[in-house]
Amino acid sequence: MDDVTPPGSSPRSALFRLILLGVLALALVASLAWIAVLKSHRTGSAGDLQNDREAVMSTTQQFVMRVNTYGPSLLDGQGQMPEYRSRVKAVITPKFAASFDQTVPVAEQSVKNYGLDRTCAVFSTGVEVIDSDSAQVLVAGSISQTVKNRRGQRVSAGEPAPFRLRVSLDKINGSWLVDDYQPVTGR
Repeated sequence: MDDVTPPGSSPRSALFRLILLGVLALALVASLAWIAVLKSHRTGSAGDLQNDREAVMSTTQQFVMRVNTYGPSLLDGQGQMPEYRSRVKAVITPKFAASFDQTVPVAEQSVKNYGLDRTCAVFSTGVEVIDSDSAQVLVAGSISQTVKNRRGQRVSAGEPAPFRLRVSLDKINGSWLVDDYQPVTGR
């Protein structure tokens, strides 16, 4: 009685159980690996989306602050604000830059003629819609302005003016840039 086998079993059934155990262990390892792959893919997509959300909100805030903050210190000898233009163009699309170039002379004239000095405060931003290459962000804030009076003194040009905007952005070469904006009116 060298070989002890349990009653009702044979060496073949022991081999079968051993093979079955190996197959089940292999299936378990494969399942765990598949779960890890799915989890990393899902986390990557969610992480990418969150990164894009943060990027569009940051770009929107930068744009609103840059486009609404200027004054006499930015004027050059020709009555233009090249640093202002450059700061704004760094966060807008080439298409939007063309229309910006057409409207910026109005701001430059206001600064030159009235000593207009504008500052902007952004209170909040929020992503309204986002996909892989475009987004819309809502932003709220206020603009404060001062001008020079007839005696050359700096005076307030009124209470801070609140605003709400819908800003459209496009992803170009991996960077989110502002493509347009419009006021959001209350209902």
